[in-house]
Amino acid sequence: MPEGGASISNPSANATADPSANPGASGAPGKAGPDPATAGAALRATAARRTGLLVTLLLGGLTATPPLAMDMYLPALPEVTRSLHAPAATVQLTLTACLAGMAFGQLVVGPMSDRWGRRRPLLVGLAVYVVATALCAFAPTVELLVACRLAQGLAGAAGIVIARAVARDLYDGMAMARFFSTLMLISGVAPIVAPLIGGQVLRVTDWRGVFVVLTVVGALLTAVVWAKLPETLAPADRHGGGVGEALGSMRGLLADRAFTGYTLAGGFAFASLFAYVAASPFVMQEIYGASPQAFSLLFGLNSIGLMIMGQVNGKVLVGRVGLDKVLGVGLVVVVVAATALLVMSLGVFGEAGLVPVAAALFVLMSAMGITLPNTQTLALMRTRHAAGSASALLGTTSFLIGAIASPLVGIAGEDTAVPMAVVQLAAALVALACFLGMCRPWEGRTGAKGAKGGGF
Repeated sequence: MPEGGASISNPSANATADPSANPGASGAPGKAGPDPATAGAALRATAARRTGLLVTLLLGGLTATPPLAMDMYLPALPEVTRSLHAPAATVQLTLTACLAGMAFGQLVVGPMSDRWGRRRPLLVGLAVYVVATALCAFAPTVELLVACRLAQGLAGAAGIVIARAVARDLYDGMAMARFFSTLMLISGVAPIVAPLIGGQVLRVTDWRGVFVVLTVVGALLTAVVWAKLPETLAPADRHGGGVGEALGSMRGLLADRAFTGYTLAGGFAFASLFAYVAASPFVMQEIYGASPQAFSLLFGLNSIGLMIMGQVNGKVLVGRVGLDKVLGVGLVVVVVAATALLVMSLGVFGEAGLVPVAAALFVLMSAMGITLPNTQTLALMRTRHAAGSASALLGTTSFLIGAIASPLVGIAGEDTAVPMAVVQLAAALVALACFLGMCRPWEGRTGAKGAKGGGF
């Protein structure tokens, strides 16, 4: 098994039979006799197979960092408003700051990982994340807490963007779609256990104790990544240019209408999800009377729905139904669920209780299990090189749009769920419009050779 400094690069045995999909295998087609480059690629593929489960678990842990940092903190939001004597809208800015940091941090870390490899930027980012999280536990005012959360997000961006870039290094086509669904299963555990842990932590300590637990978890993850995660981007595949080349690479990606369409569709779908994340602690607890523990259980149930649909996507739908078709259905379901929430929030058919509202949120969150992984897969399938920059654009768009949506859900105060439902529905409609108008799924385009994008 390769140690932390070893390098594995794009094992095509796990991805596709198409030799062109493997940049690490540079042997010329038809060349007789053993070729050193081909032999090296075979050795890297063997190493990747041996470390497959370990790398998958580590990438799952890295992608679980954002929901862990967000969701453990959610049951404590009402307590933070009282502890720091701040209004709910200001406290929600702690979520916005963290999300904005994760958005802009990816624009820096993504291109860095294309130039210097995946390991070094990742380890630096994780170390800073641990320090920033520890500082959150001692913030005396809401303003300092917002600043620390911004730093936490900037540093935590490394795990998000590099996890996707590593997946693009190792997989392609349908194998990548299945891998993202597997990552969703692993990282989906975090939203389930995080609010539960947060609720239990609040039984024995205050909201500051939540950040102490997050600091310990971050430190453990950093140590395991340092010891066990191999380098997946070979030196020959790295970009030697500076900021200008990175910006040129991003401009080239955005010039691809379909890539931009998938990116925007995923970003606005994520905004619909994050409107739920930001508003649900107040909606479920302050409006519908759920206790912190009951809220944690409902939040975990919604995460289970997301995980189950993610596995249905990876194990059942991928390879049998076109990815574009699955994505389209997922976006339509999100629109329908958000419409139902708005109707109930407005009291069109009378006052709705906790159960129907929770049911609509469950449907919306479950649909994310087929929406989010497929937007990422279809976008990344359109780029073989500059996976770090492509991953950065995907992540930055999602987190930035989510950060903008966050304060909007509290604009009318804490006594109505209408703003949450309006933001969710508007974001879902924009996501569907971007998908149909820019990706044009009826054209039946393919995202990568040998990988069917799927038309309508």
